[in-house]
Amino acid sequence: MPQITVDYSDRLADDFDRPGFARALHAAVVDIAAAKPPACKTQFRRTEDAVVGPDTEGHAVVHVHIGLLAGRSEETRSRLTDAVLDLLRQYVKPAGSLAVHASAEVRDLDPSYRKYDA
Repeated sequence: MPQITVDYSDRLADDFDRPGFARALHAAVVDIAAAKPPACKTQFRRTEDAVVGPDTEGHAVVHVHIGLLAGRSEETRSRLTDAVLDLLRQYVKPAGSLAVHASAEVRDLDPSYRKYDA
């Protein structure tokens, strides 16, 4: 915990500082949601196709999913979501006139969530 997944358009591959974003995001999760630094894990998934409205050209999408163990207040989850969007503004710098559609969601992990470290 937390489980973080970032889906992003392949058009952003060269314009998204993913390691820098992950480090800054982990720091925000520790500060805002009281996570332990070694528990922060982020996976990036590059997507080939994104369609925004009727168009495919000129658009890119980034969506950040954060799953936390239950118990954080709505205010804490909202603060973390806002921090994610602020960090995306800093770490996603598209070239040209590419429109970036960024979003984030912080949710409670299902009670069935389990993990192990080998």
